[in-house]
Amino acid sequence: MKFDFSKLKELNELDFEQLATWPFEVKTVVALFVAIITLIGGYYTLVKDKLPLLEKAQLQELDLKRNYQGKYNIAVNLPAYEEQLARLKKDFSSMLKSLPTSNETPGLLDDITFVGTSAGLTFKLLNWQQEIPKEFYTELPIQIEVTGNYHAFGKFVSDIAALPRIVTVHDFEVSQERANLKLKLAAKTYRAEFTDSGQDK
Repeated sequence: MKFDFSKLKELNELDFEQLATWPFEVKTVVALFVAIITLIGGYYTLVKDKLPLLEKAQLQELDLKRNYQGKYNIAVNLPAYEEQLARLKKDFSSMLKSLPTSNETPGLLDDITFVGTSAGLTFKLLNWQQEIPKEFYTELPIQIEVTGNYHAFGKFVSDIAALPRIVTVHDFEVSQERANLKLKLAAKTYRAEFTDSGQDK
């Protein structure tokens, strides 16, 4: 059927009571107009107010997808994480065993004295200093003064590092004392501040 645009001139003379007799072209234009008005009205009355909710839901969907992806990656790598955790626990346990207990700290002075005299040093001072509490451990400083030569100092420090318990050395100060050299340093060892039962938790 050919669309006759000339019939549209009758739009101004339409009688709504004679709707059935309207030309096809007029009915088509009126139907399109009504459809457009309906769509516009539907958008403003039904859709527009829901758009913020849609946007919020889309953002929530993205967050859920990201969370899911993160949890999926963890789940896929769970065996590797468990293996890493077991290795960390083993290393941590090994390090804890390297920390002296309260019963072992007095013996550390004997060990330090032994490695020092074995290196050919003479002790002028070897004393525990005041303990320094930290969050998970206590620092136990030792003040040391020895006399000897450079090679003996190097062997002494090396032997301290090789002790079975963790001992660190700090604040080296070397000075001349008559025919010998004098070394002043601070050694530190550490005591864990939680029990084995606390470690297992």
